[in-house]
Amino acid sequence: MSLFKKFFGTGESEEEKEGNLSPFNPEAIIPADELFTLNFKKNGGKFLYCENLEEVKEHFEHILEENDWFESEAICFEPKLHSLLEENKLLYVKPTNPKFLLASCENLIADEGSVLFSSNQIKQNKPNELPVNIVILATTSQILASKSDGLREIKKKYETNYPTNITTMKYFEKAKEEDFLQYGSVAKNLYLLLLEDL
Repeated sequence: MSLFKKFFGTGESEEEKEGNLSPFNPEAIIPADELFTLNFKKNGGKFLYCENLEEVKEHFEHILEENDWFESEAICFEPKLHSLLEENKLLYVKPTNPKFLLASCENLIADEGSVLFSSNQIKQNKPNELPVNIVILATTSQILASKSDGLREIKKKYETNYPTNITTMKYFEKAKEEDFLQYGSVAKNLYLLLLEDL
């Protein structure tokens, strides 16, 4: 170390010092909610944070306005979400040309920025059978570190009536370059309304 550095310090901020990782200084652990947000956005998802149900309704209306989906058809398999569609004059009973899917999810997976679904949200439909546009309503307590945590949570939540068709959606925009990791997956235009519940 030079004499100059001894007197005046290295000039590094605390963040820079933490950024200099070594085998003896373990990597800083990113909280699951931050990791999910980073990976979800990297995958092309659109993320809208909501502090209360009023903000959920407000953001939902902005999504409808942005895409010109007012008075159109939607798919929604969950009766608890039907009021959101009814308030905005959206048809969801036997739609012939649905513009989007409105659904909740089982969990949000932080390490890959994906959304975990089951038959409770998408019935027996495969991702490629669903509309290209999807609006998801989820809560911050649904964010889990990994897919195995998500599967464990499903097992704990549904002790007797275990859901089927458990799947994740990870890619929310068409790949700019050919990526063999995306082979066989269908890119969706996905909006996530994330409600704070912690």
